[in-house]
Amino acid sequence: MKTTARNALIVATLFLAAGGLFASHAHADASPARQPAALQADGLFWETFQSGDYAKIQASLEASTAAYLRNPNDAVTAAHVGWLHMWRLSERSRLDRTPASITDDAVLARKYFQKAVDLAPDDARFRGFLASAMLAEAQIDRDAALREQGTVIMQQAVKDWPAFNLFTAGYVASNQPADSDGFKRALDQQWQNLEVCAHTTLDHHGANLDQLSNVMFKASTGSRDARACLNSSIAPHNEEGFLLNMGDMLTKSGDWQTAQKVYALAKRSPDYASWPYRDVLEQRIHDAQANVAAFNAALTPGQKPATPMMLSSSYSCMACHQH
Repeated sequence: MKTTARNALIVATLFLAAGGLFASHAHADASPARQPAALQADGLFWETFQSGDYAKIQASLEASTAAYLRNPNDAVTAAHVGWLHMWRLSERSRLDRTPASITDDAVLARKYFQKAVDLAPDDARFRGFLASAMLAEAQIDRDAALREQGTVIMQQAVKDWPAFNLFTAGYVASNQPADSDGFKRALDQQWQNLEVCAHTTLDHHGANLDQLSNVMFKASTGSRDARACLNSSIAPHNEEGFLLNMGDMLTKSGDWQTAQKVYALAKRSPDYASWPYRDVLEQRIHDAQANVAAFNAALTPGQKPATPMMLSSSYSCMACHQH
């Protein structure tokens, strides 16, 4: 697979993923008028997604797509179809061989997220995910006009819900060169996301990170931002996943000492002991200095990184969402 196509696939991994400080909570918005087939498909969607059962994505897609065909005016079902396509694309590193046709998942994700946005135009989550799918497709097709459209939609989504979409906007750019303006802006968006959630200003070398956990919990609990900033039933390891990604980005930037502080903050989560990826994080702390080079290493087309950043890993979504 050519480098541009591989990078386009990396773009797509900002879906759900990881996570970080957000959770979809789509089922909480479900209308009472939704059809039984849609509700049944929802059950399979969450069972598949939260168990991290990548092998069952196609079965869940069949159920959700069939429900969509029964009622194409259900925004939640349309979004579920979009999310399944993006999950399959995002965690493609689970596959022994990545088929070129997996790029079609970006096209289909865009279609279904567009439908969800059309049906629920006030939902800033759907617009953020639509923008991510557009950016992925634009990179695959080398389409500058589509990239600009996606950028504009993402910028508006960030304005409409900063706590949710600052992460979404920044996660995608963690594959850019560490010295690029895009990467630097994306890393700054991770700091902004923490500051929005905690209602405080943070030192960007980690001097006042010790107080963050309690401050963020007090600031976010009971607000709309709680679902974007804290752990929940939908994203049981939202905080841990966010901090894993942010630590990876800091490491790539060369600031591995601050990265170690950010990684270590995840251990303060009350859910850390049950997090499936705690071994990954603890290895990151140990290897932070060495990973500066690992995360910046140039890859040949089709090559998988020996130590992938969260964005290009097999847990780019599951780091936040897997039980």
